[in-house]
Amino acid sequence: MEHKNELSPEQKGELLSILKGRFEKNMSRHQGMKWADVQAKLEANPEKLWSLNEMERTGGEPDVVGYDQKTGEFIFYDCSAESPKGRRNVCYDRQGLESRKEHKPKNNAMDMAAAMGIEILSEEQYRELQKIGKFDTKTSSWIQTLPG
Repeated sequence: MEHKNELSPEQKGELLSILKGRFEKNMSRHQGMKWADVQAKLEANPEKLWSLNEMERTGGEPDVVGYDQKTGEFIFYDCSAESPKGRRNVCYDRQGLESRKEHKPKNNAMDMAAAMGIEILSEEQYRELQKIGKFDTKTSSWIQTLPG
């Protein structure tokens, strides 16, 4: 029986192949890291693979950008040059969506991220992303804001 947030063996193999290719093509994003280590971690965490697949499915390009020494986790950011097509034209959160009277978008960024099992980047993380490449030169992405 297949779990809702788990990939089939075929999907898993295809995703790992895509991620490996991106990893090898963009070594400057993760200097000193080895793909075998990343793959081993991902294979041990099917829910993380599912989330990365959701990012990929919606037009994103997830790639390793760091390693958290405290948690032992590899850090992935969406490294697509522009906001992925599958995640554009949305409000920031449910409140923003519900307050729209006309031309209401179909969804909001916070709910989409939660459904994918990911988090929207903080301002600090977004600034780090900008240091490793040219992103959002024609589009703009949502970043986390403080509640208020």
